[in-house]
Amino acid sequence: MTTEEQQRTFPRRDAEGRILTLGDLLGVSLAGLVIGVLALVLFEWAFATMGAGGFGRTNGWLAVILPVWLFWDDFRAWDFGAARVLAALAGVAVGVFAGLLAAGLAAGLPPLVSGALAAAVFTVVYAVIWFPGVHWLARRTG
Repeated sequence: MTTEEQQRTFPRRDAEGRILTLGDLLGVSLAGLVIGVLALVLFEWAFATMGAGGFGRTNGWLAVILPVWLFWDDFRAWDFGAARVLAALAGVAVGVFAGLLAAGLAAGLPPLVSGALAAAVFTVVYAVIWFPGVHWLARRTG
């Protein structure tokens, strides 16, 4: 794939397959999150309509599946080394903590809503830590 062909895809990627901008990473990961939430709502509605349980009882954290898939893809595109591992671990640790904090603050809401909120917080926090972190660490470690 040529550089010109890679520039026409979204998210835009460099020659190694790494996402080029934080905006692209956030945009695609949040779009994936919205798709995940919509899929959960659709399944919840279908099962509630069939009488298989009340609406909103599914854990909204499941909406994070597509963003995590994107993050994993970008993680694999970086060369093996300390930079990608440290940036990913820091992003996961702070992202999960922030997501759990958001879920705790929204504890009175149905699990679908509080979990989706937590997944959104995790997605944004991870991306904001991962992207600049891996770039900075890669420059530092060579």
